[in-house]
Amino acid sequence: MPSALLQTIRDNALEAIKATKFKSFPKKKPTSGLRYDKRTMTLRGKQLTLSCIGKRVNLILDVPDYFKEVFETWEFGSATVTYTEQTKQFWVRLVFETETPQQIEGQIQGIDRGLYHQVVTSDGQFFSYSKIRSVQRRYLHNRRHLQQKGTRSAKRRLKAMSGREKRFMKDTNHCVSKKLANQPGIAVFVLEDLFSIRTQLRGKKMNKWLGSWAFYQQEQFLAYKAEVLGKRVVHQDPRYTSQKYNICKHIKRTNRYKSRFHCRNWGHQTHADLNAAKNVRDDYILSSTFGTEEQASVNAPYVSVKFLG
Repeated sequence: MPSALLQTIRDNALEAIKATKFKSFPKKKPTSGLRYDKRTMTLRGKQLTLSCIGKRVNLILDVPDYFKEVFETWEFGSATVTYTEQTKQFWVRLVFETETPQQIEGQIQGIDRGLYHQVVTSDGQFFSYSKIRSVQRRYLHNRRHLQQKGTRSAKRRLKAMSGREKRFMKDTNHCVSKKLANQPGIAVFVLEDLFSIRTQLRGKKMNKWLGSWAFYQQEQFLAYKAEVLGKRVVHQDPRYTSQKYNICKHIKRTNRYKSRFHCRNWGHQTHADLNAAKNVRDDYILSSTFGTEEQASVNAPYVSVKFLG
């Protein structure tokens, strides 16, 4: 076996141990991926060669039109060879690199993520969660029904269904994040910091609902799509964003009831998620304006409008 491949296996093992912070032994999958770099693979045009035990393997790549620009203009870095046990197929995932685009200047948009609305923006865009919930309930019902039967055909059906729900959520998050990232005039997306959302005990039903909420995946998709366009994603403390009215800043728990927000101070009514998205945006504007001078020129129009209103 080439020594370069042994080194990549060693690196993968060390990274797996570091991921658990040395608290436990990582569980190795039966078919682990194998990392390749420029020492163990070459790419000339569309011909890819991989080092193996014995002779090198030659492949001719069929590059889809969607990836041709990346394939022809970006710099080839590395690759990972993986094996899918269900389809009995090997996959080569190529990694290309390019310089990070220069950040653009523009407006700031607050984003509130929830269980009833997947995304609500501070400028009034709503992305509903109802279709996702209906698909999740359908998959849950089918799994329970097949598990109760326990026959061979039911087990084959369960195996065929595995992964479909994840692929559906992945496609949905790709579509929503792409629409958000491609908005003209928006340079900064402000998200709530939901790092500890799953550590709190909220009841069996709510914890299960939160467990199926792929908010982190959506955040990662939006981050890299925005970075390619010269935009960026930042985080803001979510405390009191659901209880505070966006205009008078009055905070009270009874201001919000489900999706309705009724300010007890001014009597104004609005959608609770829209009000929270505006609070996320304004809290970031205030913190960045008074924290650094660099953001003042970008945030000044929002700050002046906010205080004059």
